[in-house]
Amino acid sequence: MYFPYLRGRQNELIALRELITNGRLSKKIIPIVEPVKVTSTLINTLQTFIENKKPIILIVNPSVGSFVTDLQLDKNTKLKEQFSSVEIKESVLSGIIVNHRCSEEVSGLRKKNIPFDRMVAICMNNDNIDYLLSAFSENNPKYCVIPYSPSFRRVRKGDRIMIDDKFNKLARNNDYLLCEDEFFSDDHIYYSEDGYTGFSDFSIVGQDYYESGFAPYAVAIHIVYPSEGEEKSLRIHHFVSDSNTDTSDPANKFYEALTKLVKWNQEQKLNTLAIQKFNEMYEQQSYSGLGVIKRLSIMHHIEMVGTMLDEIEEQS
Repeated sequence: MYFPYLRGRQNELIALRELITNGRLSKKIIPIVEPVKVTSTLINTLQTFIENKKPIILIVNPSVGSFVTDLQLDKNTKLKEQFSSVEIKESVLSGIIVNHRCSEEVSGLRKKNIPFDRMVAICMNNDNIDYLLSAFSENNPKYCVIPYSPSFRRVRKGDRIMIDDKFNKLARNNDYLLCEDEFFSDDHIYYSEDGYTGFSDFSIVGQDYYESGFAPYAVAIHIVYPSEGEEKSLRIHHFVSDSNTDTSDPANKFYEALTKLVKWNQEQKLNTLAIQKFNEMYEQQSYSGLGVIKRLSIMHHIEMVGTMLDEIEEQS
């Protein structure tokens, strides 16, 4: 099972929705969403999962963004009511970031009649393991997401999911010109042998969270793909623009990077929904903004991993 960890920005949420509505989300994928704002896009995405009877993990105590304070604003009363009606649905699992207050979070969920088998503990800091063990002293969560580290070996609560940041985040997009292709992950091959029920990562975005973006000198498209050979680990190719002396003309920068992707894929022959959309943009010479590039790259990654897990199951 694959548990992609995404922040609930608009493009991340739309990526998940498009995968579902186009039948491209494998049954072996359960997204984890840490909401950063209360928005109609978040509500609609959760509703899409509910309608399609697909599980999704929604973190109820996010550590970034303004989600918690947004819920208390009078202007968001309607959105809060809508959110309250969907967060209790069976398809929505309640994720809890483990900290010194996680026992209170568990109690709050129990008051909403959320059973323990619809709770997911996310413990990223080994100093918080005792809080995890205390909060779930008598009942186990459905899943327990923990880093792939020996310091977490005493965590035996629920089905364990290993999480690791696989994306090599460089300071500037331009830096990827010196590292165009590199290893990404083989967790999908070994997670079960290592004693885990599933694996998680932060897709092609990385773990670090930034409140707002900035105009880049270079545009980069990050595409994962299976390596050659029997095991088929995941590699990642970085397609970077060339006219990177200033921040002007992002559309042309995108087209430079996109041209490299399209030519490269003539040999790779990747055919995910996102790759199809990239091809359409190339043919039409259209540009919809940097957010769409990230959306399509995330869509491609999630669909690709799902396809590989489905193939592994068929071969076993």
